[in-house]
Amino acid sequence: MSDIKELTAIVEKESALLRRLDMEISKVVVGQKYLISRLILALISNGHVLIEGVPGLAKTLAVKTLADCISGDFQRIQFTPDLLPADIIGTLIYNPGRSEFSVKKGPVFANVILADEVNRAPAKVQSALLEAMQERQVTIGDNTYRLPLPFIVFATQNPIEQEGTYPLPEAQVDRFMLKLKISYPTKEEEILILDRMSGWEMPTVEKVFSLEEILSLQKIVRELYIDDKVKRYIVDIVNATRFPEKYGLDGLKNLITYGASPRASIYLAIAARAWAFMYGRAFVLPEDVKAICYDILRHRVIVSYEAEAEGMVSDDIIKKILEEVPVP
Repeated sequence: MSDIKELTAIVEKESALLRRLDMEISKVVVGQKYLISRLILALISNGHVLIEGVPGLAKTLAVKTLADCISGDFQRIQFTPDLLPADIIGTLIYNPGRSEFSVKKGPVFANVILADEVNRAPAKVQSALLEAMQERQVTIGDNTYRLPLPFIVFATQNPIEQEGTYPLPEAQVDRFMLKLKISYPTKEEEILILDRMSGWEMPTVEKVFSLEEILSLQKIVRELYIDDKVKRYIVDIVNATRFPEKYGLDGLKNLITYGASPRASIYLAIAARAWAFMYGRAFVLPEDVKAICYDILRHRVIVSYEAEAEGMVSDDIIKKILEEVPVP
């Protein structure tokens, strides 16, 4: 119990800095509280994020502002149809004078990567990020190079139905801890956007975290207490996406083509811990799991053609599962 008390004191102290980070980002980004909170969650849980929304919703601005608030290297990679894998990870360059090859590292060697409009590049380019996102390393020629830590990819994409886009491979999508869907601001927020962004000078932010502090926060998050009943609740939710009939959800069986992988359970546990940390708690509640569940599962639950015909999306499936799976 003394360990829990000690951890609680640490969490209460460190989580206050996250509120400062939120305030700094909000100096630039108007509204979008949902987006900002998930970006901060990804930062402290060491997870990649896929952000989907129509152009002009401050996706790129939010990620760049977050990067400006931490002491680390930031690289923005604009994905285009003519981009090559070497443009991302790097390549070997021949030096005639020395008669040898030297390594030219690509922009992926940074702490925060913004893969802007990631679905505007073909699959071979998107797949260049697979090793980097999973193993935090890249292979150039015969050698493997470790990426700097922390290493987090924030990717933005426009909705698939827009012209000139390529659907992301499932293996790529599964590497993202969170998939966020953001919408238009309210009228009041849009008026504030006009006031803030139509002036001559843009708002600026201050540094909040060093890289060492971020790594320390990520370690603390992994140490938060999660009860066995909450672990079982997480596994039940994920299992219900695979075998809904076992949870009295027979109507969902023909609506799901593929359920979530074990990676979803892992990410749901980590993200729930991070969510609890953001609220100053050293233990995870079922409500923490519910709060982050949609963002973890929406890109991992693949709906069937039958579901699409009925106008259902993965969020609708997740909603029904959360309503039926018993809460501990």
